[in-house]
Amino acid sequence: MEVISYNSPPCCNLNRRLLAKKSTTRQKVKIPLCRKHIILCTRVQFRSGSLELSNKHQLFSDNVYHGKDSRSFRALEGFNHGESKVLSGIYDSYVIGGEDEVGEMSKNGESLPKVLIPGLPDESNGECSAQICSCFWEWKPKFNVHYEKSGSENVNSPPVLFLPGFGVGSFHYENQLKDLGRDYRVWAIDFLGQGMSLPFEDPTSSSKEKGITEGKDSLWGFGDKTEPWATGLVYSIDLWKDQVHHFVDEVIGEPVYIVGNSLGGFVALYFAACNPELVKGVTLLNATPFWGFFPNPIKSPRLARIFSWSGTFPLPENVRKLTEFVWRKISAPESIADILRQVYADHSINVDKVFSRILETTQHPAAAASFASIMFAPQGELSFREALSRCRMNNVPICLMYGKEDPWVKPVWGLQVKKQVPEAPYYQISPAGHCPHDEVPEVVNYLTRGWIKNLESKGAVALPLLDDMEMASIQKSISKGLEFVREGSKKLVRVRILGSKFSLWDFIKSSFKSKLQTKSP
Repeated sequence: MEVISYNSPPCCNLNRRLLAKKSTTRQKVKIPLCRKHIILCTRVQFRSGSLELSNKHQLFSDNVYHGKDSRSFRALEGFNHGESKVLSGIYDSYVIGGEDEVGEMSKNGESLPKVLIPGLPDESNGECSAQICSCFWEWKPKFNVHYEKSGSENVNSPPVLFLPGFGVGSFHYENQLKDLGRDYRVWAIDFLGQGMSLPFEDPTSSSKEKGITEGKDSLWGFGDKTEPWATGLVYSIDLWKDQVHHFVDEVIGEPVYIVGNSLGGFVALYFAACNPELVKGVTLLNATPFWGFFPNPIKSPRLARIFSWSGTFPLPENVRKLTEFVWRKISAPESIADILRQVYADHSINVDKVFSRILETTQHPAAAASFASIMFAPQGELSFREALSRCRMNNVPICLMYGKEDPWVKPVWGLQVKKQVPEAPYYQISPAGHCPHDEVPEVVNYLTRGWIKNLESKGAVALPLLDDMEMASIQKSISKGLEFVREGSKKLVRVRILGSKFSLWDFIKSSFKSKLQTKSP
């Protein structure tokens, strides 16, 4: 076993010029070679690391955007009538009573009951969060998978695995690792070709006759010969499905609850469809309902032969030029900031740490070619719909949690999933965008805990936000307001729970009715 050190570039301060001026220099990342290491664990500190940026440089401040859509997006601050009764240390229950029983009025005029839920562990008040370990696992020679884990001491508790969306990594689940790690054994991985699971060395080499130009020297994967370990390597959804399979089998060693956001949701469903014996349940967080633009060679061999390149290394000459051009655009700090601004519904949230980690990944010498491989990779052998049908056929429990204000995976996509698996609990969270686990982690953690308890108890514990009477009577939908305390302020999030008889047409009618009532004086 060898100690692995992953050298990170210095922290990037988000000043006014950072998002207005294109970066013209690319810092080289020194990556040590890795030999015969299996698993390495190190403590990770999140509260005061070099990646944490100053609050005064938040991405969504007016100064950053120089007046461009400079409206202030504030989180709901809670209610003025009475103090919140915070449940400290109680993770499996909610309270409706006393002053809070009256609730609030929803937009369409109906009473909205308030539910008090715990916030995230507050270390400043003496609450302990779970310790996080950062680890590397060598799946195959040179295939080094980075992951983070917490809750190792909870030896008899259920294991939970989190899969990230495209372009991020295990760091995006910090709030789940710290909080849920107090009750469960929790893992989060980086997909190969993303995050800190990028290769430690160049998958290609260049012949001595041709030489290497200065521009290509800083970008891996642009050579003209494939290294033996990278033969046939393509960063596809099938590769990630196999990666998860081996990780669960070799590292976790038992069936898991698996939770996936965006791309991670598709991979979670795909993995569960192919390996139902290794899955205790799947939670989809705004899961993308499709992935890949090119046909799968196994599913459509004739059609796949039309395309001369399918994401393998090295990159063809014409693809290299296109990749360099596109990569300069999308990896620019202002482009990353604009994407984050789109996917987070609450613009008051400080996403500087997320920005910093994404920017760090783009500076890795293998990042550009890995991106090209992902974009040209073939589709999976199963479509999202086929994977969902197979999971239902194999009785794999599914839970749906979707941020309502997601600009990419809009509510209609989640409702299509609900239509296909009407028995699955569906929680629509608002305000929340594409990444509800990072935007409203208190809500996602609360719902995740409740769902796992419901399954582990074989239904003896009711689903979160539903008592036994509501579970028996809910046909279409009910709404509740979840209140919690964050940084000393009350926050309110509306959660809509859809019943087994809920239809897309019902949703359209209720949404239209709500808009009309909102506009009326």
